Amino acid sequence: MKMLKTILKQFLNKPATTMFPYVPLENFEGTRGHLVFDPAKCTSCMMCMKRCPSQAITVQRAEKIWTLDRFRCVMCGNCVDVCKFDALLMEREYAKSATPAQRSVETYEITYVKPERPKKETAE
Repeated sequence: MKMLKTILKQFLNKPATTMFPYVPLENFEGTRGHLVFDPAKCTSCMMCMKRCPSQAITVQRAEKIWTLDRFRCVMCGNCVDVCKFDALLMEREYAKSATPAQRSVETYEITYVKPERPKKETAE
């Protein structure tokens, strides 16, 4: 009789999980979707590359090239936490799915221009 009681509860109550793909999922506040890079803010400090546990990020300082391998990225957020210049951001929406045949490495050219220091006024 215990089993019959459980079965009847399941038929009368709403499901415990969402009915995904029929009902879209809502991203909650702490969702880690995909990484977004702003090449205009990157100073090539290489801290993101040093903190990445999966080695998905590479920075070539001399060539001013920043690359991300999305298949290696584990969405831990270490790179976002360590970036002092806000060049990295973790979006809540997930990246589009891809097969290993469609695998590609995203390459960005760093366009950051270091601002000039103000000249000191000389007292004459």
